[in-house]
Amino acid sequence: MSSLFQHFRVHQIFGANTNVGKTILTTALVRASAQRGKNVFYLKPVSTGPLTDADDLHVNRYTEKLGKPIHSECLLRYDEPVSPHLAVKLKGGISGDFAPPSDSTFISSIANRIKTHAVSSSKPSHMYVETAGGVHSPSISGTSQADCYRPLFLPTILIGDSKLGGISSTISSYESLLLRGYIIDAVLLFRDEYYQNAEYLKPYFAERGIFVSSVNPPPVQLLNPSEDFISTDRYYTSITSSEGEESIGVVVDHLDTCHTTRLQELESMPGRAFDTIWWPFVQHGLVAREKDVTVIDSAYSDFFSITNKGLFSPSSKQSILEPQYDGSASWWTQTLGHAHPALTLAAAKASGRYGHVMFPQSVHLPALKLAERLVHDGPGKGWANRAFISDNGSTGMEVALKMALRAFTVRHQQDLKKEEKKGLGILGLKGSYHGDTIGAMDACEEGVYTCEWHNAKGFWFDPPTVGITDGEVFINVPASLASFSESRSVLAESLSWVYEVENRLQTPLARAYALYITRALEALKQRGGPKLAALVLEPLVMGAGGMLFVDPLFQRVLIDTVRGRRSGSSSKWSGLPVIFDEVFVGLNRIGMESTGPLLGVYPDISVNAKILTGGLLPLAVTLASKSIFEAFLGDSKAEALLHGHSYTAHPIGCEVANETLALIDKLSTSEDWLAAHASWAKPDGQESAVWSLWDPNFIKAISKLPQVKETMTLGSVLSIKVQDELAGYTSHSAQELFRSLNLTSQDDGEMSTAPGGAPFGMHFRTLGDVAYFMTSLNTSSTVIRSIEDKIWKTLTTST
Repeated sequence: MSSLFQHFRVHQIFGANTNVGKTILTTALVRASAQRGKNVFYLKPVSTGPLTDADDLHVNRYTEKLGKPIHSECLLRYDEPVSPHLAVKLKGGISGDFAPPSDSTFISSIANRIKTHAVSSSKPSHMYVETAGGVHSPSISGTSQADCYRPLFLPTILIGDSKLGGISSTISSYESLLLRGYIIDAVLLFRDEYYQNAEYLKPYFAERGIFVSSVNPPPVQLLNPSEDFISTDRYYTSITSSEGEESIGVVVDHLDTCHTTRLQELESMPGRAFDTIWWPFVQHGLVAREKDVTVIDSAYSDFFSITNKGLFSPSSKQSILEPQYDGSASWWTQTLGHAHPALTLAAAKASGRYGHVMFPQSVHLPALKLAERLVHDGPGKGWANRAFISDNGSTGMEVALKMALRAFTVRHQQDLKKEEKKGLGILGLKGSYHGDTIGAMDACEEGVYTCEWHNAKGFWFDPPTVGITDGEVFINVPASLASFSESRSVLAESLSWVYEVENRLQTPLARAYALYITRALEALKQRGGPKLAALVLEPLVMGAGGMLFVDPLFQRVLIDTVRGRRSGSSSKWSGLPVIFDEVFVGLNRIGMESTGPLLGVYPDISVNAKILTGGLLPLAVTLASKSIFEAFLGDSKAEALLHGHSYTAHPIGCEVANETLALIDKLSTSEDWLAAHASWAKPDGQESAVWSLWDPNFIKAISKLPQVKETMTLGSVLSIKVQDELAGYTSHSAQELFRSLNLTSQDDGEMSTAPGGAPFGMHFRTLGDVAYFMTSLNTSSTVIRSIEDKIWKTLTTST
């Protein structure tokens, strides 16, 4: 992902099949580049078969007399002429006698060779990296080559198949590469007068903007080695020396043009974006024209590949691209990292089968499977009856509000005047955020996210929060609760104890919460406040409000109070309908599929989004109980839930969601998750109900630093609140404290966990005095430890 240089053009060679002429055409490219005065490098990452047949030796043999040194090499050789994964097995890889390198080590070795040659080159140079077999031939680990090489993200040349069946294999290979995001700069193949594959493929690829070139096939191999060499060398001369349309030299010129165009486009993007784009959550008055715009060239796993604006100088020998850790999980959406092939294929599958189809009174299999999974076996298990599928979290919340308000209105219609229905309010917590659409904003108090049309409808409690300070876990009680609690800061026995809600229900703090809530609601009623029709909560963590980890006991007591009863299942809602906004916290973002089991009480309505589709595209599901659904049943269409969008329950999103949920299920038994669970075990060694992918010793250590006010973590989320007298969303304190994380640290060295092993910086978001960092659910422990080291170094260096 970080191998793009001004003076050093690199292309990777994939083949549509075995024996399609990859090495012959690559050798021709090498010769044509050398004839244009370039330094040329050839790399065969893995070779199988006898040394006499090695591709790198073939390149050397037919470029020696050019008078220009060609650097040709192979990283890994195996004797058996079979697929690399099988060659490793035959050498003893499976029995344990020989341990092949991992995919990451293998890719890092290639990236290091590219960087070494680029830095050492004093003049414009070309490099060709030739793969083995076909696009999906296994790598040494058994991973498809298309997936194994993807972290490098090198521009690609596809060698087409000129034989019978070659049209199909060439197009299939092209589509396989395209689905994984590869930049395909050219398709090359031999000319065959009988099958005429090139004649068919040229217009096919021309329609898709892909350059195609065909050349005469090589001569028949001669028995006499000397005669064969002369014949083959003449062949190479014939297809590289001419300047005609079918010359390999024309291909080299085209590849140079592609390289230059890509560089020019990346360099121009900041200025063009500045002139045309209105960014979300950005004060444009604080954005400089060039230096503050991040250009993302691609993304893979947990990393962006961004441009280093200072390296566009023609004299620079460093890569223009560098990896940057996606520290906000791209606004909380990433589940399995960027460009996950299984999710891409799921999207393509549904796109090819359905495209988009309208949904009212219809059903398609992806939507049905998703609804059944979420209602019966997922976050709705035990309470939900229906799934309403919409297109994003904010929309899902507006659907939930409509459901709750209608249910309340139907039950109390005899007691509600027409004008009172228009003024129904929401009960919630200060710092809530449910989306940017007007209706979702109206369910929150006045704040930085609201607008001129905002009409806050409801009442919001100031919630007690949980945080770790100086290595200890505290429950911080707000001033509004001070007269009901013995202390403003309650020392907890442990983090696990805080989330043992059932055990805490009989504590003095629980009674204080209940008394405070009851009296506040009574006072609201007496002074003629809005008539409350629903309780809306972000369970456990309020994200946009400042990563506030709410005391779960408070939320449980609040739910019990508005329902007028303790926890327990009920077929009908009581008191007020309860909505759980789990757009942020749901589906294991904070280490649990749903917050209901931990709180010991279930909602009447809940909303899931973000993680639902793995960060690939928007989709939201609003789950509802049977009694909520029945509020919309009747003989009149006007009584139905008249809410929908053109893309409601779009098949592509539903299919991707099903694949995402299946992959999350597998993660629950992964080594990293099991190890993380164990590290957060209770003091007595028993498993805790809450856990984190972040290391508990790291969390405790940073909580003791003088510039850290408190820290907190659950699941993939880490929040650090800094010491700041002007605390709040508009503060820049967290951004300033962690600013150096944006910079690429050369100190990473060989310890880097970015694709290709390159040093990397970090992209992160702040909420005023709070910096938060987030992983994907499958981020490796190695990557997380590396991020912890960077955060620790930043904090300790700033003291």
